[in-house]
Amino acid sequence: MIWQQTYDPLGNPWLSTLVAAVPVITLLGSLGLLRLAAHWAALLGLFMSLVVAIVIFGMPATTAISTSLYGAAFGLMPIGWIILNIIFLYRLTLDQGLFEVLQDSIAGITQDRRLQLLLIAFCFGAFFEGASGFGTPVAVTGAILIGLGFPPILASGLSLIANTAPVAFGALAAPILGLQSVTGLDLQDLSSMIGRQLPFFSLIVPFWLITVFAGWRGMLQVWPAILVAAVSFAVPQFIVSNFYGPTLVDVVSSLISMAALVGFLKFWQPKELWLAVTRKGDPNAGDAPPAVTPPKHPLTLLVRAWTPWVILTVFVFVWGLPDVKNWIDKQTLLAFPWPELHNVVQRMPPVVAKVTQEAAMYRFNWLSMTGSGIAIASLIAGIVMGLTPWRLIVIYGQTLNLVKFSLVTIAAMMSIGFITRYSGLDATLGLAFAQTGVLYPFFGTLLGWLGVALTGSDTSSNVLFGSLQKISSQQLGLNPILMASANSSGGVMGKMIDAQSIVVAATATRCYGRESEILRFVFFHSIALACLVGVLVFLQAYVYPFTLMVVGG
Repeated sequence: MIWQQTYDPLGNPWLSTLVAAVPVITLLGSLGLLRLAAHWAALLGLFMSLVVAIVIFGMPATTAISTSLYGAAFGLMPIGWIILNIIFLYRLTLDQGLFEVLQDSIAGITQDRRLQLLLIAFCFGAFFEGASGFGTPVAVTGAILIGLGFPPILASGLSLIANTAPVAFGALAAPILGLQSVTGLDLQDLSSMIGRQLPFFSLIVPFWLITVFAGWRGMLQVWPAILVAAVSFAVPQFIVSNFYGPTLVDVVSSLISMAALVGFLKFWQPKELWLAVTRKGDPNAGDAPPAVTPPKHPLTLLVRAWTPWVILTVFVFVWGLPDVKNWIDKQTLLAFPWPELHNVVQRMPPVVAKVTQEAAMYRFNWLSMTGSGIAIASLIAGIVMGLTPWRLIVIYGQTLNLVKFSLVTIAAMMSIGFITRYSGLDATLGLAFAQTGVLYPFFGTLLGWLGVALTGSDTSSNVLFGSLQKISSQQLGLNPILMASANSSGGVMGKMIDAQSIVVAATATRCYGRESEILRFVFFHSIALACLVGVLVFLQAYVYPFTLMVVGG
């Protein structure tokens, strides 16, 4: 049975929009205000999304339930699969005592906590975002920061803030490829336009990150190093996106930024080392520990400590290459239409140019998933570290027990996102943004932010709202490339508050059950940075000389 979406079921656009927002309000309110455990908040949000979709928007119950199961399957594979295996690798290094050696080697580059944070959360995290995305950078950097002694909430929040500017080009440009697929706009034009928006924030975010951690004065003490990391990331980000293409933007930029920062720190260190691992002004902060020169470990031990992470980096990068992924999929991919959902739902104008059937093909690419690459890397690393097969099994079982509630949460979160999409709730919210007239460049950017907050993915936000951005901008006489790109650039700032990312961060930093604290930590920063992107896009739409940055017509 075919079901057509309706975007004003109550005959009043504002009332319909308010009702469409109920699942999101329930989810975020349960986390941030009621402080429910994440899995209970997610399940409550899922229940409300089903009620609104079925009772108010008229979605058939069988279709709605099938949609929730489809979302849960996507939440577990590939997203939950990534989290499980990255935490497994981390616990393997802990079991062998190698994480402390890794910590000492990083401290050998700099003992200053601000610069360790900059190197790990911003530079190193950007590489993992570029290679794989889907929560991998937050999981990796959060785990490393915890190993360095950062408090869990702080490690989580800072990892989320850092994982913003690279996101649009993440997973070898998956968000931009998704945007191109639904808009039909030129891929290089989209890459170039986003590459003329996000470099501004690649300059801002590192300063913002260190200010959140150390305060204004603490940031000013290390501004030369921050500037080196920021410029050496932003400039390649602009050049590669504009003159090569989107796929390797983050990988190239992060490698250059890491090399530039490490090289700079060989010749420059702040006059006053910041050794504390708590935020400036934190009432729980004690005195900074005395400066202690990290022990020098034998080269063979340093190699052992870094080997698991080198193996991980190689596998994540190789697994993300399109040619490798396609070759593996030819051998192992299992794809099938999801029952009671595939081509059952029709998306209607003005959200799309013409009536469009929503596909729901489940791709069980069990071997080419990023999580599978991480699992293989972890097993190889475990063998290299000298663990027995039985010990690997024991630690994997312990890891599975550790993340079990996180997996439930992520499955429920993705169910909410999929119901929001297939029932048309997302389109109702998006159409409200599209009614803002001359202010649409600003609010259209926030639509991308909302899309990522709802779905947990810049790719999904682009697929959801890319067509709407194109149609709305053409109706308002705006450049469709500008607004389609703004959807992705604005969306990256929603990455830090989407429930999926918060659960990943909480799991990686071993503070499960404190997701509400993480949400409160990052919420203001997400809103503020999204609004700044909106201001930039507004200027690019109307104000000279910013209009000169706009690509195409």
